Order: sequence, then C-alpha cells, then structure tokens
Amino acid sequence: MPKPPIARSRPLTMLVICLFMSCMAIADERFIIGVDTHLMNKSSSSAKALQLLEEAGVDSVRDDAYWSTAEPRRGMLRIDPAWQAYLSKAQEHRLRPLLVLGYGNTYYGNYAKPRTPLIKEGFGNYVSFVTRELADSVDFYEIWNEWDKENPVDPGFARDYSNLVEETAQRIRQQKKPVTILAGAVTSLGMDLGFADRLVEAGVLNHADGLSLHPYVHCRHEERHTPERWIAWLRWVDADLRALASRPVPLYLTEMGWPSNTGRCGLSEQTQAAYLARSFFLAQTLPDIKGLWWYDLFNDGNDINDPEQNFGLLKQDLTLKPSYLTLKAISPILHDYRYDAEKSRELDSTYLLRFAKGSEQALVAWTTGEPRLIRVEASSVQRGNVLLIDSGKPGKGLIDTGIAWDCNDSRCSAQVPIDEFPKIISLGSKPPLFAQ
Repeated sequence: MPKPPIARSRPLTMLVICLFMSCMAIADERFIIGVDTHLMNKSSSSAKALQLLEEAGVDSVRDDAYWSTAEPRRGMLRIDPAWQAYLSKAQEHRLRPLLVLGYGNTYYGNYAKPRTPLIKEGFGNYVSFVTRELADSVDFYEIWNEWDKENPVDPGFARDYSNLVEETAQRIRQQKKPVTILAGAVTSLGMDLGFADRLVEAGVLNHADGLSLHPYVHCRHEERHTPERWIAWLRWVDADLRALASRPVPLYLTEMGWPSNTGRCGLSEQTQAAYLARSFFLAQTLPDIKGLWWYDLFNDGNDINDPEQNFGLLKQDLTLKPSYLTLKAISPILHDYRYDAEKSRELDSTYLLRFAKGSEQALVAWTTGEPRLIRVEASSVQRGNVLLIDSGKPGKGLIDTGIAWDCNDSRCSAQVPIDEFPKIISLGSKPPLFAQ
C-alpha cells in the first residue's frame, strides 16, 4: 500500500502522539494498592510481613510517626531506630511509605490538638524535624489522623485544622524531596456531617495534594454495608466535593476495610475476601480515587467476636487469610489494566466491569444475588475454552473453565457462571484500529 502524503499524515501523527502522552499520564497515575501496617513502632522485625506485602503486589504501606515518639522529652527530637529499620525494609521491598504526622504529645497540652500558638509551634518543630530527617525515606505524609472524630460539626474546629494543614504543608515542602501531602483523614461520620465539605470550602486543597478519607461502612445497617452501596455513597460524596471545589478532588482512601468477626458488624473470612476484591475493583470506577489502603495488615487480637481485632489480611502469627490471597490474585489486574466505563454495566445485582491492557480485554464480573449464568462476548475470534481468574479460588491462577467459546460470523460468546467473588474473564485481544 502506498504511503499517504506527508502533509496529510500529520493529524494522524499528532493523534498517535496525543494517545501516547495520555497513556504516559495514565501510567504515572497508577492506582495505589496500599495497606495499613502498624509495624513501624514495634521493636520486632517487620521483614517477613513486608515481604508478604511485596509478593501480594502492594505499592504502599501506611504507618504512624507519633509526635510523642519523636519528642519523648520536651525539646529533645529524635528518630526512633525502629522507624529507620521499618522504612529501610519498606524500601527494600519496593513499598512506598505513607506516614501520619500527629496524635499529640504529653508535653503540649497533654496530647491536645495543635490549635493554640504554643502547641502549634511545638507541632511545627516536630514536623520540620521528622520530614527533614526522613526526606529520603517517605513518599506520602498525612496531616493528623481523624481530626474530625472529636467534633465533626463545629466550623471553627474544621477551620483550625485547615489552618494547621496550610502551616504544616509549608514546612514539609521545604524539604528537598517532593512528597505527596494528604489532608483530612475524614471519618464516615465526618463525611456525612459535612466536615470534608468544610475543608474544601476552607481551601485545604490549595495546600494539600489530595483529600484522605476513611469511609468505613461495616457497621451500617443491612444493605448499606456492601461494597456496592459503599461505592454509590462515595460517588455522591465525590460529586459533592467536586461541585464545592469547582474541579476534580483527588481522593485517597487511606483506611478502608471490613472485619472478619462473628456477630456485630462482622463477616466470614470468605466474605471479607469477596468484599476486598469488589471494593478494589469498584474504587477504580471512580477516577478521583487515586488509591485504597486496606485496613489492616494483621488482626489486632484473637477475640473472634471483636470487630476491631479482625480487619487483617493476616492473623497475628502471619497465617494468610483468604483476603490476602485474593488481593495477591487481583493486584496484577488492578495495576496493569484500565477501567473502561463505556463498556461496563451495572445491572441490578450483576456487575460487569470492563478493563483493558493495551489491546488485551478483560471482563470482571460478579453478582450480589444468587449465582447465575451470564453471556460473555469475546473481543475477537477465540479458539478453545474460556479462561479466567476466580478471586474466590486465588491459588488456582488462570483457570481453563472447560466452557468452549461458541463462534459464528466472526463473533464468539459463552455462558459463564458467576457468584459473589469477581471472575476476571479473558476476552482476548481487540483487533488493531487500522487492521487491514
């Protein structure tokens, strides 16, 4: 085929360049898979646990840089050796640390929040010291944790926090290495009662790179605590924040999870794993969500009746829970594939989410109702059987289902069973745009 004239090829060339640049931008904003660890302030080695997170495809770990640990005596600032050991291991396992700055100090108002000049000065000195000393070790900072929990409705309380974010961000940005600064750590109650709205209205996003949220729903009444109702609520929150800010608001879900306990607010370990998979995939359907940090790495205790002790991916003895294995199975899809909203469908209790990796196409499908068959169409002519990853059977990897593709007139389809666990169904490669 003869080449078109050079002058007429320029629009196509520019299109290709633009598409390439768009792909580069998307690659730079890869969705963050995070986990809260509660390891940095422990003297025991964190090596094995962090290795497990790397093997599961986790990108980031969140932990606490306690003001009281960095300043054990008034005016004496230091970095705990346990912090250095943890951060070193995190870097070794290619895990980007997110540290929370805050929690108060006994020498400054007996752990009072930094709202008065004297306490704010002490907090500022701590921030400057920690961020300078750890400049080469930390990728994200979160300013305080759940400030709103004490009073989510007082405008003055929100305004004091916004002022603190402005002053703290200025100190952090004085360091040489650029980091991502997050503000908010807003609780579910604070989101419902307008605390996040007040932060945006106060201009907190002029100083922070994103708003962090802790949108737990596990103790909400029946039918409101599922991943599907959770994402519907977050879509409403996102739209509200966008309207207030008059621009997209980057959202970082720095704590989120469901506990696997018996009784109040709890799920089985299997359902916890199913909810993990569904929440991570659903989070990708909302472009403003930049990452999700699962809460948390370990069960905090052995009481199977206590929700607070059963959020972990692992038990205390490092035994793997189903949720860990499910996260490991789906992380390559979360990293390498991009959500295609135009081709996705949410129909009653059936969720059919399309994802693509270049020309490779995949369907992530599940139902919140009874198991059922769905009709799946391939992206191109397929030979052989339907291949899929079952997030409920993560140890099996890519499964040959034994279900043959039914092909005619260059179209292929199959009837595939789905249940509460997302099935990642390979649809083959999409034909090239300019195929002859």
